[in-house]
Amino acid sequence: APPECPFCGEAPGRELEEHVRARHRQLLGAAGTGNGEQLYECPMCSLTCTNIQILEEHVDLHLQEQNFSEGIDLELAQQLQTEEDERQRSEEEKREREEFKKLQRQYGLDNSGGFKQQFLKNMEREVDRGRMQPFEYHKRKADMMESLAFGIDDGKTKTSGVIEALCKYYQNENKDVRRVWLSAGVDHFHSSLGDRGWGCGYRNFQMLLSSLLQNSFYNDCLRDTTLIPSIPKIQSMIEDAWREGFDPHGASHFNNRLHGSKAWIGACEIYSLLTSLRIKCQIIDFHKPTGPMGTHPRLFEWILHYYSRDNEGSAKVVCTSKPPIYLQHQGHSRTVVGIEEKNNKSLCLLLFDPGCSAQQMQKLLKQNSDGTGLKLLRKFVGSLKEKQYQIVAVDGVLSLEEKAARCRASQVLTSEKIP
Repeated sequence: APPECPFCGEAPGRELEEHVRARHRQLLGAAGTGNGEQLYECPMCSLTCTNIQILEEHVDLHLQEQNFSEGIDLELAQQLQTEEDERQRSEEEKREREEFKKLQRQYGLDNSGGFKQQFLKNMEREVDRGRMQPFEYHKRKADMMESLAFGIDDGKTKTSGVIEALCKYYQNENKDVRRVWLSAGVDHFHSSLGDRGWGCGYRNFQMLLSSLLQNSFYNDCLRDTTLIPSIPKIQSMIEDAWREGFDPHGASHFNNRLHGSKAWIGACEIYSLLTSLRIKCQIIDFHKPTGPMGTHPRLFEWILHYYSRDNEGSAKVVCTSKPPIYLQHQGHSRTVVGIEEKNNKSLCLLLFDPGCSAQQMQKLLKQNSDGTGLKLLRKFVGSLKEKQYQIVAVDGVLSLEEKAARCRASQVLTSEKIP
């Protein structure tokens, strides 16, 4: 608190000395001695002086002492505030470092190893818990090492024939479906011990590639990719696309390295890889909801147009030659293999999810007449309520000149936003 005047109690602040001199000089106490000598009493400490000038100098010393004490208090307060600011800044920097490390771990950028290391670690854990016999561990390890050496997926997570089973089911059953469009044949791949928690993007690429390999139209651009590559091989293929010049901004995000990591990939990496293989595709960015309650009806309408635009007709079940669609949102990706139009005109996507096991998918090969197994695939408009979605849709083959042009364009812009 600012010093108070010893005479009137006011707090004039740093002007206390001038205040006393101007306002209270005449109030300095005066008393007489027994011999008639005039005495002057200090109002701050009761000291008596025989000379008014001495008393003034004495009071000045009091005022200077107060000002000095005030200066020390101010300096101490400033020092304490500086120390508090430093402490808060240090804690904030520590929190930011911890959050950054957490994000690195979440997105597989913490140098903790990749597919091979996770596969072995998870198998060792299964053996320790008694869920896997040692002989099975060694057999699966040998199979995994062989698969990685050749860069080919071992096929142990693959389910084939689901699209054909769906086509047969829709032709015979399901009265509430007015029409349905299905993609070309596609195999389902699910996450394994080596990529559980981060491999959905790679598995969806395997699904999309499995469909393209069944279509002779893409034989020329896939002549060097006749079998489904393993996840580490896909990582190397994306790195090759980066070295060609595709998406330098995205490459820098991963420090130009995916192989040997558990890094998540998304629509941009899928686009770069497909385009480097001369497969014509586009990214469509549904960057905000277009319906009530955070829904995305424009996404459903776009997918309906994709499957139906070259397949007009009156048939209830349309088995198209269109490849499946890669669908990305924050934290996960799936593959769109078809779309239903209900009798009430509502739309429903059919999705392959890498999180579904082979056992679950194989149930669809023997679909019950009531269609209960389709709950695994169906997603209505109200079910997709993430803030943003991206899709990668394949639509033909690129010439070498078109590939080079798209490589240059990807260095500036890689997606089209739906308003």
